[in-house]
Amino acid sequence: MRFRLNDAVEFPARADFVVDTRRATMLGSGEHTVSTVEHLLSAILGMGVDNALIRVDGPEIPVMDGSSKVFADEIARAGLLTQREPRLRFIPTEPYVFRDGDKTLIVAPSSTFRIRMIVDYDEPIGAQYRDIEIDPLTYAEEIAPNRTFGFQHEVEALIRRGLAQGGTLENAVVFGPDGPLAPLRSSDEPCRHKILDLVGDLALLGAYPQCEVIAIKSGHKLHCRAVRELRPAGGAARAAAVSP
Repeated sequence: MRFRLNDAVEFPARADFVVDTRRATMLGSGEHTVSTVEHLLSAILGMGVDNALIRVDGPEIPVMDGSSKVFADEIARAGLLTQREPRLRFIPTEPYVFRDGDKTLIVAPSSTFRIRMIVDYDEPIGAQYRDIEIDPLTYAEEIAPNRTFGFQHEVEALIRRGLAQGGTLENAVVFGPDGPLAPLRSSDEPCRHKILDLVGDLALLGAYPQCEVIAIKSGHKLHCRAVRELRPAGGAARAAAVSP
């Protein structure tokens, strides 16, 4: 997968092109950057696409409704084209463990692409767990509709700094002291959205993940560090080309 920005520069969607992970995943080459790529890349990978040219006008992928549902629906509507080249798969032969404080990411051998996600936030979100095998059907139904989220005090602080100006209750789940300020799409929407983000960051492997990923309180920073280490410079040394 590759990004083409403003018809001026083109670069691959790979972890070595990540330039920022503070609140979203930003890719770039030189002075050219594109932010908030994780929801689009998540839909692309989750819906089974492994070869795409993404043309972008502007510095950021549109937030849409805060999920990847619009992107996933459009991919399903357009359909996929089977190409002659075999799919490149990332197939680890042993477990790998990555840590950042209390955040942990484990990548282990598996016959399928499976994610086990654990989140643990302050109330009213609390601890949540979701285990899911990622394929186009389960992704479209169980992962794609889940929106980005945050706490009311965090959103208010961002607005005071002149950020998050486009954020509304229509494109984010905002939790106040007593619970969400608008209805959830699923009871564990924060946990499912973290899976959505993780799928998007794993797309930066440059190969389809045939592995099990166990994520405990992880985020973009740890995801991208893990992907960079799993994908050595010069090529996907731990990947194999096999027919889809």
